Amino acid sequence: MGLLDSILGGAGGDGSPIGAITDLLGQQPGGLGGLLGAFEQGGLGEIAKSWVSTGGNMPVSAEQIQAVLSSGMVAEFAAKLGIDPQAAAGTLAQVLPQVIDQLTPNGQVPAGGGLGGIADILGKLRG
Repeated sequence: MGLLDSILGGAGGDGSPIGAITDLLGQQPGGLGGLLGAFEQGGLGEIAKSWVSTGGNMPVSAEQIQAVLSSGMVAEFAAKLGIDPQAAAGTLAQVLPQVIDQLTPNGQVPAGGGLGGIADILGKLRG
């Protein structure tokens, strides 16, 4: 079982990893586009653009995640998964590029922020 499988194991329901990621993206003003804008403002625009593009995904570190996302968002994500915030930032660094890549299969952010089918997309990531 890979990291993504262990993070996304258990579909749906309150407190699930899928729910935690959905909540995280939903908390971001502007949805997915707002999240990508936050990476741009944080000086990580090229990294985030690689996740949207049809090419390979550039990596992001836990420290970079913590610099872009509010500590409250990371702490809430951590609480939903029952892990500490540092581990949550590491989890997000591993998973967020893949999630955004799957939310933008044509290299574009879908109209409406792309959150409509996130459970289906995360289910596909889970395999």
